[in-house]
Amino acid sequence: MPLTTERKSEIIKDYRRDESDTGSPEVQIAMLTTRINELTGHMGTHPKDHASRRGLLMLVSRRRRQLDYLRRHNPQGYVNLIARLQIRK
Repeated sequence: MPLTTERKSEIIKDYRRDESDTGSPEVQIAMLTTRINELTGHMGTHPKDHASRRGLLMLVSRRRRQLDYLRRHNPQGYVNLIARLQIRK
């Protein structure tokens, strides 16, 4: 299920770098994490939904690439973000 417009704007407001920021790695990772958390709950209810499982794995991979980019370019921002999102590592 896609994120609602209201939920997206809340995430952007919470994780943006400045007033006009909508696409920084922090915002993208926060949006991906929200979608991953929703799909994880869906997978608990529907364990045989293989199409959603594939989508979940693709989202996790995309988030991993974004996190690697952030760690290379802004190590302190990486540490702060994974603490805020409560992502292991």
